[in-house]
Amino acid sequence: MTPIYIRPLVLADAKTSFNWRNDPEVWEYTEYQPDLYISPELEEEWLKAKLSRVNEKRFAICLEENDQYIGNIQLLDIDGEKASYHIFIGEKSFWGRGISQSATKLILAYAFSELNLENVSLEVNPLNVPAWKAYQKVGFESIGENKKNGFMKMAISKNEFLTIL
Repeated sequence: MTPIYIRPLVLADAKTSFNWRNDPEVWEYTEYQPDLYISPELEEEWLKAKLSRVNEKRFAICLEENDQYIGNIQLLDIDGEKASYHIFIGEKSFWGRGISQSATKLILAYAFSELNLENVSLEVNPLNVPAWKAYQKVGFESIGENKKNGFMKMAISKNEFLTIL
C-alpha cells in the first residue's frame, strides 16, 4: 500500500486540482458533472470560498515519499456531533492502490479525536463498487438509499471506528 498523509488544503493546491475538475472520468460516479472549463483562477476562487467555511474541513491527500498532492478528502456540514464525508483521488494513476482506504482512516481518526464527532456519513454511487467496498472495510455500514439520486447512504459511529482500529 502506498504510504500517504493528509494536510489542510491551501490555495496553491488549485494549480493542481483544476485539472481534476476538468476530467469527466474523475467525476463519473458523482453527482457533479463538469459543464464548463475550470481555469486555475476559477478553481482558486472556488477553493478560497470553501476554505472560509467554518463547518467544513478540507484536506489534501499526499504521498509520503515525495509530498505529491493526489486527491481531496473532506468533512462537510459539520454540525455538533456529525459530519458528511467526501473523497476523491484526482491522480488516476493512484486509483486502486488502497489510498482511499488509508486516507479515510486518517480523516475518521481526526473526526472522532480532534473534532469529537460521534457520527460520519457519506453517500456513494452503488455502481462505484471499489468505493463502497473500501468504505465497508473501514467500518461504514449501509443505512439506506437517497431516493433522489439512488446513491447508497453509509455511516460509521465513533464507537464502531474505535473497535476496528
